[in-house]
Amino acid sequence: MKHFFHHLFLPRESNNHRSKLLHHDSLLLAIVLFLFCGALAAVVHSTHPSVLGIAVNIAPGDLLSLTNQKRQENGLPPLQLNGMLAQAAEGKAQDMFAKNYWAHIAPDGTTPWYFIKSAGYEYLYAGENLARGFTTASDTVSAWMASPSHRENMLSKNYNEVGFAVESGTLTGSETILVVEMFGSRYINTQPQKQEVAVALPVATIAPAAASPTPSPSLPTPTIVASPTASVLIQKTTTSVAAVENKPLVDSRSTTKQFSLLILFLFITVFVIDAIIIERKKIARVVSHNLDHILFLGILLLAAIIIGKGLIL
Repeated sequence: MKHFFHHLFLPRESNNHRSKLLHHDSLLLAIVLFLFCGALAAVVHSTHPSVLGIAVNIAPGDLLSLTNQKRQENGLPPLQLNGMLAQAAEGKAQDMFAKNYWAHIAPDGTTPWYFIKSAGYEYLYAGENLARGFTTASDTVSAWMASPSHRENMLSKNYNEVGFAVESGTLTGSETILVVEMFGSRYINTQPQKQEVAVALPVATIAPAAASPTPSPSLPTPTIVASPTASVLIQKTTTSVAAVENKPLVDSRSTTKQFSLLILFLFITVFVIDAIIIERKKIARVVSHNLDHILFLGILLLAAIIIGKGLIL
């Protein structure tokens, strides 16, 4: 057994002074096995998601609690959960899945403010944060807080209400979790009600209604002032937003990532050992690219560590 591992990992006479694991036939076999395992995992994931799937636990209540915790740490009042904003956030999430896009503005030009107004929310200020691919509320909020523009939304004094949507589905070809956070503060008309007198006017003299100001396209931290004559719905609304929770027997994302890191680390280690032994024993080789291979695998290792942490917008 000892001879086998020496032959597999260490350069010596039995393997022509190059680790057997680094021979072309061994590398080809490793690639084939890796592809086979990936295909098998994809089949099991699609047919038995309770056995092999992505472990997710994101609840709107946790997002609200963590957001308000960050605001409290910065001396700001907590945000109140608003049903209309939650409805707007859900509409935005469903629209992204339906039209297969990942952006604040849809390909057809639909803005976040459309969903807020459609939900009946007349805003003085409004903003939106998006996230995808995260598996916990804590990671989602931490990512938003690490981004200056998203942090500005979360810690803005202009907002006093918030709504969340957490939806799962397939976006741009991959299964993912979308989190939409809609901020707002409502316009409240405090002017005393004036007595109105009906006066018949010729149709030609009636001026067209002024359009509400268009939101600034600079995202993700828009600030919009609504029309000063906009009507307001003052009543409180509540909504029940479902959490996304999935606890498979095996977490495919975590398992795949750990397996990939293990394989990359194994090959980097073998290349390093091979380079050290060859240098110490002064073994001559026609071609040797150990350093190139180590740098290339190192880049892949770094990418594997970074990938899978989710995206924000």
